[in-house]
Amino acid sequence: MQQKSVVSLSVVVPVYRSADVLRELVSQVHAALAGSAYDDQFELVLVNDCSPDSSWELIEQLANEHAWIRGVSLRRNFGQHNATMAGLRYSRGDIVVIMDDDLQHPPTAILQLAEMIEKGFDVCYTRYRERKHATWKKLGSRFNDIVAGWVLNKPRGLYLSSFKALSRGAADAILAYDGPYAYVDGLIFKVTNSITTIDIDHQDRFAGQGNYNLKRSVSLWLKMATGSSVYPLRIATVFGFTMAAVSLVLLALIVIDRLRRPEMQPGWASTIATLLMMGGLQMFFLGILGEYIGRIYIRLNNTPQYVVRETTFSGHPSDARSTAIQHHPV
Repeated sequence: MQQKSVVSLSVVVPVYRSADVLRELVSQVHAALAGSAYDDQFELVLVNDCSPDSSWELIEQLANEHAWIRGVSLRRNFGQHNATMAGLRYSRGDIVVIMDDDLQHPPTAILQLAEMIEKGFDVCYTRYRERKHATWKKLGSRFNDIVAGWVLNKPRGLYLSSFKALSRGAADAILAYDGPYAYVDGLIFKVTNSITTIDIDHQDRFAGQGNYNLKRSVSLWLKMATGSSVYPLRIATVFGFTMAAVSLVLLALIVIDRLRRPEMQPGWASTIATLLMMGGLQMFFLGILGEYIGRIYIRLNNTPQYVVRETTFSGHPSDARSTAIQHHPV
């Protein structure tokens, strides 16, 4: 299939269980960009994250129908952020827009995002006027927002939406990370402070249900907390130092009280409660430490960020823009 020689805008979409949505997604993306300044200069990169349905077969059909669609299929399910990294590496545009595959992100906002990058910003996030998510997801996002402010030094008021745009320079800087625990937002904050936002409407899902259950949400939160910062270790250090200082003070008070009142009987219940509390805290912080050590172990074993099974095109990931080999794990 002949590829375009000039690509100004890339739209990267990780795909999982979206066979019922993809054709409509392609239609809406094309409608949003046709006749714009990016007409005939855009591409849609669909990354199949080893979806168990017929998503890849449909991607192949769509790529045959439209020269501006590039399909990438991964050998197993690596997760949304790792699939996004694959899409970034295979994208060619000067501006890269990342969006979900469920059409809750309106394609009509792509041009607004691109405009902010054209104005000189490295990254532009979207902020929903009204979210169409379940209550537990809203509460989880609020908690994640607070933690991200501590762990990632996220600017106050910035919502970490998966619908965002990056400049080519920012995207290439993010791709310098080759570890297995990719967290795109954490990588963004490490490479640039030039970030802005736009307000958009959040749409209802076109079909099906969300792929993020509680287990996957917790896994993503751990990736954010321990994969992008050493802040949890610092919390453990400060908390441990504080508890040690408090214990010394309490010990001094107990000794003084014992000298003043020799008849006082020692408290068995309070001793056991204290031991249980301290033991629980120690196990918790050992778990945090173990999380870091486990990630180091996996990284040293050269666990790939993703592995590509096949693509709908030939050549290097970005057609000579990168030296990476198509099937080589990043």
